[in-house]
Amino acid sequence: MAGQQQTSSRGDTSLEQTLEKTEAVAADVQRASDNLAVVNTVLEQGLPEEVQVGDVAQAIEHTSQLEEKLAKSAETLAEVNAALSEEIEKRLEATAERDESQAQAEELKARIRAGAAD
Repeated sequence: MAGQQQTSSRGDTSLEQTLEKTEAVAADVQRASDNLAVVNTVLEQGLPEEVQVGDVAQAIEHTSQLEEKLAKSAETLAEVNAALSEEIEKRLEATAERDESQAQAEELKARIRAGAAD
C-alpha cells in the first residue's frame, strides 16, 4: 500500500508542476498580448492616416488580430489552470479520505486481532 501512496503523491506533484508551468505560460501570453496591444496602439496613433495603407495597413491589422488571439489564448489558459487547480484539490481530498479509511481499517483489524487473542 505504501507504493500506492508514493505514486499518488508523485501524481499530485506532477499536476502541481503542470499547473505552475501553465500559469507561467499564461502570464507570458498575457504579457505578450498586452505588449502587442501597446505596439498596435502606437502604430495606429503614431502613423498618419495617409501612411496607413498597403503593407503598413496590413501590418497594423495583423498585430490587432494577433493581440486578439493571444488574449483568447490567455483566457483559455486561465480556464485550464482553474480546472487543474480544482482537480488537484479533489485529489488531495480523495487522498485524505482514503488515508483516513485505511487508518480506520487498520484500527479495526488491530481490535479484531486483540479480541481473537483473548
